[in-house]
Amino acid sequence: MPTMTMLLQLVVVIGMMGMASASYRVGDLVPTSRMGQYHAMRTNWHDILGHHCPIFGVNREVLLPIPKPTGYTGADAYKISFQVGREKFFIPWLLVINRKSPEIPMIDIHLRFSGGDIHGVTAKVVNMPRKYVDSHEDLLKEFWDPEHWPKRILVRYFWEETSEIDVSGGFYVLFGAGFLLTIVMSIYILQSSQEKLVRFVRENVVESSLPMEEAKVE
Repeated sequence: MPTMTMLLQLVVVIGMMGMASASYRVGDLVPTSRMGQYHAMRTNWHDILGHHCPIFGVNREVLLPIPKPTGYTGADAYKISFQVGREKFFIPWLLVINRKSPEIPMIDIHLRFSGGDIHGVTAKVVNMPRKYVDSHEDLLKEFWDPEHWPKRILVRYFWEETSEIDVSGGFYVLFGAGFLLTIVMSIYILQSSQEKLVRFVRENVVESSLPMEEAKVE
């Protein structure tokens, strides 16, 4: 029969495994998906290839290919949106093509994290600085060529570590651990009382069901 100490250790190990599985480690790939919108028509969510996704805790730059939208004529704006991480943090529409601007767009994505958890994601479209334009002349030609698709957009991922506490996540972990502990303790109490229950049933139920012997009259 397992002891109470062993059962408590089991609860702690299971709780730690659950927390670890929901967290990231530095260098982990953060799954990201993309949706496009052109002329009031939206695509489905498409997973972005790993080498274009954020890497947990690592600032990096990637060249994200943008496919040609269905029915593209250049008359309307082309917007994209992102969902970041297993938590699916939503980034609203970002205008990337036909911005009515002579500058090439670039996307800055800021990710806030604490420990192994992502707490928030924001993004904005900015004009590509001159130092990037000079070092990416091929992007300049591709972007303004109406026949060249897919177009590549420079995306910069910035990570900011915060001391923010995940209250809701901690509540669910504690609630789950408490519920599991209640089940384990109930099983332990039931097992420890098994012999007493058997004796009680034998003495009070089994014996009472036996027929009473008739008293002999001499």
